[in-house]
Amino acid sequence: MSHRGFASDNYAGAHPDVLAAMAEVNVGHVTSYGADPTTATAVERFREVLGEQVEVFFVFNGTGANIVGLQGLLHTWESVVCARTAHINVDECGAPERHLGSKVIDLSTSDGKLTTELVRSVYTGIGDEHRSQPRVVSITQSTEVGTIYTPAEVRELADTAHSLDMYLHMDGARISNAAAGLGVELRETTGDCGVDVLSFGGTKNGLVGAEAVVFFRPELAQNELFIRKQQMQLASKMRFISAQFIALLNDDLWRHNANHANAMARRLADAVRDVQGVTLTQEVQANGVFATIPAAAVSTLQPEFHFYEWDELSHECRWMCSWDTTEDDVDRFAAAIAEVVPQSL
Repeated sequence: MSHRGFASDNYAGAHPDVLAAMAEVNVGHVTSYGADPTTATAVERFREVLGEQVEVFFVFNGTGANIVGLQGLLHTWESVVCARTAHINVDECGAPERHLGSKVIDLSTSDGKLTTELVRSVYTGIGDEHRSQPRVVSITQSTEVGTIYTPAEVRELADTAHSLDMYLHMDGARISNAAAGLGVELRETTGDCGVDVLSFGGTKNGLVGAEAVVFFRPELAQNELFIRKQQMQLASKMRFISAQFIALLNDDLWRHNANHANAMARRLADAVRDVQGVTLTQEVQANGVFATIPAAAVSTLQPEFHFYEWDELSHECRWMCSWDTTEDDVDRFAAAIAEVVPQSL
Protein backbone atom coordinates (compact mmCIF):
# COMPACT_ATOMS: atom_id res chain seq x y z
CA MET A 1 0.00 0.00 0.00
CA SER A 2 1.62 3.24 -1.14
CA HIS A 3 0.00 5.48 1.47
CA ARG A 4 -2.11 5.34 4.59
CA GLY A 5 -5.69 4.29 3.93
CA PHE A 6 -8.96 4.58 5.83
CA ALA A 7 -10.10 0.97 6.13
CA SER A 8 -9.16 0.38 9.75
CA ASP A 9 -7.06 1.72 12.59
CA ASN A 10 -5.69 -1.83 12.67
CA TYR A 11 -3.82 -0.99 9.45
CA ALA A 12 -1.55 1.46 11.29
CA GLY A 13 1.84 0.39 12.52
CA ALA A 14 3.16 0.56 16.07
CA HIS A 15 3.95 3.84 17.75
CA PRO A 16 7.74 4.39 18.05
CA ASP A 17 7.52 4.62 21.86
CA VAL A 18 5.83 1.22 21.90
CA LEU A 19 8.49 -0.37 19.73
CA ALA A 20 11.16 1.17 21.97
CA ALA A 21 9.48 -0.31 25.04
CA MET A 22 9.46 -3.76 23.44
CA ALA A 23 13.12 -3.44 22.49
CA GLU A 24 13.99 -2.40 26.03
CA VAL A 25 12.66 -5.65 27.50
CA ASN A 26 14.24 -7.79 24.76
CA VAL A 27 17.22 -8.57 26.96
CA GLY A 28 18.30 -11.84 28.54
CA HIS A 29 16.05 -14.59 29.86
CA VAL A 30 12.91 -13.64 31.75
CA THR A 31 10.31 -15.79 33.50
CA SER A 32 7.48 -16.67 31.12
CA TYR A 33 3.66 -16.60 31.20
CA GLY A 34 3.41 -13.28 33.02
CA ALA A 35 5.56 -14.10 36.05
CA ASP A 36 7.98 -11.32 35.12
CA PRO A 37 8.72 -7.85 36.52
CA THR A 38 7.46 -6.04 33.40
CA THR A 39 4.03 -7.62 33.67
CA ALA A 40 3.87 -6.82 37.38
CA THR A 41 4.69 -3.19 36.58
CA ALA A 42 2.04 -3.08 33.84
CA VAL A 43 -0.63 -4.41 36.21
CA GLU A 44 0.30 -1.79 38.79
CA ARG A 45 0.10 0.91 36.13
CA PHE A 46 -3.42 -0.27 35.25
CA ARG A 47 -4.35 -0.07 38.92
CA GLU A 48 -3.06 3.49 39.11
CA VAL A 49 -5.19 4.43 36.09
CA LEU A 50 -8.35 2.36 36.62
CA GLY A 51 -8.47 1.63 40.35
CA GLU A 52 -6.33 -0.23 42.86
CA GLN A 53 -8.80 -3.13 43.06
CA VAL A 54 -8.73 -4.15 39.38
CA GLU A 55 -7.51 -7.52 38.17
CA VAL A 56 -5.81 -7.44 34.75
CA PHE A 57 -5.21 -10.23 32.24
CA PHE A 58 -3.21 -9.56 29.08
CA VAL A 59 -4.29 -11.29 25.86
CA PHE A 60 -3.53 -11.26 22.14
CA ASN A 61 -6.58 -9.79 20.39
CA GLY A 62 -9.97 -8.18 20.82
CA THR A 63 -12.06 -11.26 20.15
CA GLY A 64 -9.99 -13.15 22.69
CA ALA A 65 -10.43 -10.37 25.22
CA ASN A 66 -14.19 -10.42 24.80
CA ILE A 67 -14.40 -14.20 25.11
CA VAL A 68 -12.10 -14.38 28.13
CA GLY A 69 -13.98 -11.57 29.86
CA LEU A 70 -17.47 -12.83 29.11
CA GLN A 71 -16.75 -16.42 30.08
CA GLY A 72 -16.10 -15.34 33.64
CA LEU A 73 -19.64 -13.93 33.82
CA LEU A 74 -21.74 -16.59 32.12
CA HIS A 75 -23.09 -20.09 32.32
CA THR A 76 -23.88 -21.79 29.03
CA TRP A 77 -27.62 -21.43 29.58
CA GLU A 78 -27.31 -17.66 30.00
CA SER A 79 -27.29 -14.95 27.32
CA VAL A 80 -25.59 -11.70 26.38
CA VAL A 81 -27.62 -8.65 25.34
CA CYS A 82 -25.93 -6.34 22.82
CA ALA A 83 -26.57 -3.96 19.94
CA ARG A 84 -27.08 -5.59 16.56
CA THR A 85 -23.93 -3.88 15.29
CA ALA A 86 -21.80 -5.19 18.18
CA HIS A 87 -18.49 -6.80 17.34
CA ILE A 88 -19.42 -9.89 19.36
CA ASN A 89 -22.52 -10.24 17.20
CA VAL A 90 -21.21 -9.35 13.73
CA ASP A 91 -17.43 -9.56 13.48
CA GLU A 92 -16.29 -12.46 15.63
CA CYS A 93 -17.38 -15.32 13.37
CA GLY A 94 -19.75 -16.69 16.00
CA ALA A 95 -16.96 -17.00 18.59
CA PRO A 96 -19.17 -16.15 21.60
CA GLU A 97 -21.68 -18.85 20.72
CA ARG A 98 -18.98 -21.34 19.74
CA HIS A 99 -16.67 -20.89 22.71
CA LEU A 100 -19.08 -19.79 25.43
CA GLY A 101 -22.11 -21.81 24.43
CA SER A 102 -24.19 -18.76 25.32
CA LYS A 103 -26.88 -17.09 23.26
CA VAL A 104 -26.33 -13.56 21.94
CA ILE A 105 -29.48 -11.41 21.93
CA ASP A 106 -28.96 -8.57 19.46
CA LEU A 107 -31.10 -5.43 19.47
CA SER A 108 -31.63 -2.87 16.70
CA THR A 109 -30.38 0.65 17.39
CA SER A 110 -30.06 3.75 15.24
CA ASP A 111 -26.71 4.81 16.67
CA GLY A 112 -25.09 1.59 17.93
CA LYS A 113 -26.02 2.37 21.55
CA LEU A 114 -28.17 0.32 23.89
CA THR A 115 -30.68 1.98 26.20
CA THR A 116 -32.18 0.81 29.47
CA GLU A 117 -35.54 0.45 27.71
CA LEU A 118 -34.03 -1.91 25.15
CA VAL A 119 -32.36 -3.98 27.85
CA ARG A 120 -35.56 -4.27 29.86
CA SER A 121 -37.49 -5.27 26.73
CA VAL A 122 -35.61 -8.59 26.54
CA TYR A 123 -35.44 -9.29 30.26
CA THR A 124 -38.13 -11.94 29.98
CA GLY A 125 -38.62 -15.62 30.72
CA ILE A 126 -36.74 -15.37 34.00
CA GLY A 127 -36.75 -18.74 35.72
CA ASP A 128 -38.29 -20.47 32.71
CA GLU A 129 -36.20 -23.57 32.05
CA HIS A 130 -37.09 -23.38 28.34
CA ARG A 131 -35.59 -19.92 27.91
CA SER A 132 -32.01 -18.70 27.85
CA GLN A 133 -31.52 -16.49 30.91
CA PRO A 134 -30.20 -12.93 30.31
CA ARG A 135 -27.06 -12.38 32.39
CA VAL A 136 -24.77 -9.85 30.68
CA VAL A 137 -25.30 -6.50 28.97
CA SER A 138 -22.44 -5.83 26.57
CA ILE A 139 -21.78 -2.37 25.16
CA THR A 140 -19.00 -1.06 22.92
CA GLN A 141 -17.14 2.17 23.69
CA SER A 142 -16.80 3.84 21.22
CA THR A 143 -19.46 1.95 19.30
CA GLU A 144 -18.99 0.18 15.99
CA VAL A 145 -20.56 3.19 14.26
CA GLY A 146 -18.30 5.72 15.96
CA THR A 147 -20.70 7.04 18.59
CA ILE A 148 -19.86 7.40 22.28
CA TYR A 149 -21.77 6.60 25.46
CA THR A 150 -21.61 9.43 27.97
CA PRO A 151 -20.58 8.47 31.51
CA ALA A 152 -24.19 9.08 32.58
CA GLU A 153 -25.46 6.66 29.93
CA VAL A 154 -22.98 4.00 30.99
CA ARG A 155 -23.96 4.46 34.63
CA GLU A 156 -27.65 4.16 33.79
CA LEU A 157 -27.04 0.90 31.92
CA ALA A 158 -24.88 -0.42 34.75
CA ASP A 159 -27.50 0.43 37.35
CA THR A 160 -30.19 -1.21 35.26
CA ALA A 161 -28.10 -4.35 34.68
CA HIS A 162 -27.25 -4.66 38.36
CA SER A 163 -30.87 -4.14 39.41
CA LEU A 164 -31.75 -7.10 37.17
CA ASP A 165 -28.94 -9.24 38.62
CA MET A 166 -26.96 -8.84 35.38
CA TYR A 167 -23.42 -7.68 34.66
CA LEU A 168 -22.17 -4.88 32.42
CA HIS A 169 -19.39 -5.80 30.00
CA MET A 170 -17.70 -3.14 27.89
CA ASP A 171 -15.94 -3.92 24.64
CA GLY A 172 -13.35 -1.16 24.77
CA ALA A 173 -11.50 -1.86 21.55
CA ARG A 174 -11.48 1.94 21.09
CA ILE A 175 -11.86 2.95 24.73
CA SER A 176 -9.01 5.47 24.37
CA ASN A 177 -10.79 7.23 21.51
CA ALA A 178 -13.98 7.37 23.56
CA ALA A 179 -12.32 8.78 26.69
CA ALA A 180 -10.38 11.30 24.61
CA GLY A 181 -13.54 12.31 22.77
CA LEU A 182 -15.33 12.82 26.08
CA GLY A 183 -12.37 14.65 27.59
CA VAL A 184 -12.31 12.35 30.63
CA GLU A 185 -9.96 9.88 32.25
CA LEU A 186 -10.22 6.21 31.32
CA ARG A 187 -11.78 5.21 34.64
CA GLU A 188 -14.47 7.90 34.31
CA THR A 189 -16.17 6.06 31.47
CA THR A 190 -15.53 2.52 32.78
CA GLY A 191 -15.15 1.50 36.42
CA ASP A 192 -16.45 4.74 37.87
CA CYS A 193 -19.65 4.20 35.87
CA GLY A 194 -20.27 0.68 37.14
CA VAL A 195 -18.66 -1.40 34.39
CA ASP A 196 -17.90 -4.88 35.72
CA VAL A 197 -15.53 -6.13 33.01
CA LEU A 198 -13.67 -4.20 30.32
CA SER A 199 -11.94 -5.42 27.18
CA PHE A 200 -9.23 -2.76 26.98
CA GLY A 201 -8.04 -2.22 23.41
CA GLY A 202 -4.44 -1.41 22.62
CA THR A 203 -3.86 -2.64 19.08
CA LYS A 204 -6.05 0.00 17.42
CA ASN A 205 -4.23 2.75 19.31
CA GLY A 206 -0.60 2.05 18.45
CA LEU A 207 0.20 -1.32 20.05
CA VAL A 208 1.07 -4.66 18.43
CA GLY A 209 -1.29 -7.55 19.22
CA ALA A 210 -1.88 -6.31 22.76
CA GLU A 211 -5.23 -6.23 24.58
CA ALA A 212 -6.23 -6.56 28.23
CA VAL A 213 -9.20 -7.90 30.17
CA VAL A 214 -9.88 -5.76 33.23
CA PHE A 215 -12.14 -6.89 36.08
CA PHE A 216 -13.37 -4.06 38.29
CA ARG A 217 -14.87 -6.59 40.71
CA PRO A 218 -12.05 -8.96 41.73
CA GLU A 219 -14.43 -11.69 42.86
CA LEU A 220 -15.51 -12.14 39.23
CA ALA A 221 -11.93 -12.89 38.18
CA GLN A 222 -11.36 -15.97 40.34
CA ASN A 223 -11.25 -18.39 37.39
CA GLU A 224 -9.66 -16.13 34.81
CA LEU A 225 -6.18 -17.66 34.93
CA PHE A 226 -7.70 -20.95 33.80
CA ILE A 227 -10.14 -19.38 31.35
CA ARG A 228 -7.39 -17.40 29.62
CA LYS A 229 -5.25 -20.51 29.23
CA GLN A 230 -8.12 -22.68 28.01
CA GLN A 231 -9.12 -20.02 25.48
CA MET A 232 -5.55 -20.03 24.09
CA GLN A 233 -4.90 -16.40 25.07
CA LEU A 234 -2.00 -16.90 27.49
CA ALA A 235 1.21 -15.38 26.11
CA SER A 236 4.41 -17.18 26.98
CA LYS A 237 6.59 -14.10 26.43
CA MET A 238 4.09 -11.79 28.07
CA ARG A 239 6.64 -9.10 28.83
CA PHE A 240 6.38 -7.93 25.22
CA ILE A 241 2.65 -7.27 25.64
CA SER A 242 3.05 -5.77 29.11
CA ALA A 243 5.81 -3.39 28.03
CA GLN A 244 3.53 -1.96 25.37
CA PHE A 245 0.82 -1.12 27.90
CA ILE A 246 3.35 0.58 30.17
CA ALA A 247 4.31 2.78 27.23
CA LEU A 248 0.68 3.44 26.34
CA LEU A 249 -0.37 4.42 29.86
CA ASN A 250 2.73 6.49 30.66
CA ASP A 251 2.63 10.22 29.89
CA ASP A 252 -0.90 9.84 28.47
CA LEU A 253 0.33 8.37 25.19
CA TRP A 254 -3.10 6.71 24.91
CA ARG A 255 -4.76 10.12 24.93
CA HIS A 256 -2.27 11.72 22.55
CA ASN A 257 -2.76 8.96 19.97
CA ALA A 258 -6.53 8.94 20.34
CA ASN A 259 -6.88 12.73 20.25
CA HIS A 260 -4.97 12.80 16.99
CA ALA A 261 -7.04 10.05 15.37
CA ASN A 262 -10.26 11.72 16.51
CA ALA A 263 -9.11 15.08 15.17
CA MET A 264 -8.33 13.57 11.78
CA ALA A 265 -11.83 12.06 11.63
CA ARG A 266 -13.38 15.45 12.37
CA ARG A 267 -11.18 17.05 9.71
CA LEU A 268 -12.36 14.52 7.15
CA ALA A 269 -16.02 14.91 8.09
CA ASP A 270 -15.81 18.69 7.95
CA ALA A 271 -14.17 18.53 4.52
CA VAL A 272 -16.79 16.29 2.89
CA ARG A 273 -20.07 17.01 4.71
CA ASP A 274 -21.17 19.57 2.09
CA VAL A 275 -20.05 17.58 -0.95
CA GLN A 276 -23.00 16.80 -3.24
CA GLY A 277 -23.82 13.09 -2.94
CA VAL A 278 -22.19 12.60 0.49
CA THR A 279 -24.49 12.05 3.47
CA LEU A 280 -22.95 11.63 6.91
CA THR A 281 -24.98 8.96 8.70
CA GLN A 282 -23.59 9.27 12.25
CA GLU A 283 -22.30 12.08 14.40
CA VAL A 284 -18.49 11.99 14.36
CA GLN A 285 -17.54 11.53 18.02
CA ALA A 286 -14.43 9.33 17.86
CA ASN A 287 -12.10 8.32 15.02
CA GLY A 288 -14.60 7.01 12.46
CA VAL A 289 -16.63 8.72 9.75
CA PHE A 290 -19.73 6.98 8.39
CA ALA A 291 -21.27 8.23 5.16
CA THR A 292 -23.31 7.07 2.19
CA ILE A 293 -22.00 7.73 -1.32
CA PRO A 294 -23.07 6.37 -4.72
CA ALA A 295 -22.04 2.81 -5.56
CA ALA A 296 -19.99 4.00 -8.51
CA ALA A 297 -18.00 6.30 -6.24
CA VAL A 298 -17.27 3.44 -3.85
CA SER A 299 -15.73 1.30 -6.57
CA THR A 300 -13.74 4.25 -7.93
CA LEU A 301 -12.30 5.40 -4.61
CA GLN A 302 -11.65 2.09 -2.86
CA PRO A 303 -8.65 0.84 -4.86
CA GLU A 304 -6.55 3.88 -3.99
CA PHE A 305 -7.82 4.87 -0.54
CA HIS A 306 -8.77 1.50 0.97
CA PHE A 307 -11.95 1.67 3.06
CA TYR A 308 -14.82 -0.65 3.88
CA GLU A 309 -18.35 -0.48 2.60
CA TRP A 310 -20.10 -0.83 5.96
CA ASP A 311 -23.55 -1.50 4.49
CA GLU A 312 -23.48 -2.89 0.97
CA LEU A 313 -27.19 -2.28 0.41
CA SER A 314 -27.16 1.44 1.25
CA HIS A 315 -23.51 1.99 0.24
CA GLU A 316 -22.73 3.37 3.67
CA CYS A 317 -18.96 3.54 4.05
CA ARG A 318 -16.70 3.56 7.08
CA TRP A 319 -13.65 5.79 6.98
CA MET A 320 -11.34 5.19 9.95
CA CYS A 321 -8.51 7.44 11.06
CA SER A 322 -5.50 6.25 13.04
CA TRP A 323 -2.86 7.57 15.39
CA ASP A 324 -0.57 8.06 12.38
CA THR A 325 -3.09 9.50 9.90
CA THR A 326 -1.78 12.84 8.64
CA GLU A 327 -3.57 16.00 7.57
CA ASP A 328 -2.22 15.38 4.07
CA ASP A 329 -3.77 11.89 4.07
CA VAL A 330 -7.13 13.38 4.99
CA ASP A 331 -6.91 16.26 2.54
CA ARG A 332 -5.97 13.99 -0.37
CA PHE A 333 -8.88 11.66 0.39
CA ALA A 334 -11.34 14.52 0.86
CA ALA A 335 -10.26 16.08 -2.44
CA ALA A 336 -10.79 12.76 -4.21
CA ILE A 337 -14.25 12.39 -2.65
CA ALA A 338 -15.17 15.93 -3.73
CA GLU A 339 -14.10 15.14 -7.27
CA VAL A 340 -15.47 11.62 -7.68
CA VAL A 341 -18.78 11.60 -5.80
CA PRO A 342 -20.61 14.41 -7.67
CA GLN A 343 -19.55 12.83 -10.97
CA SER A 344 -21.09 9.52 -9.84
CA LEU A 345 -24.61 10.88 -9.29
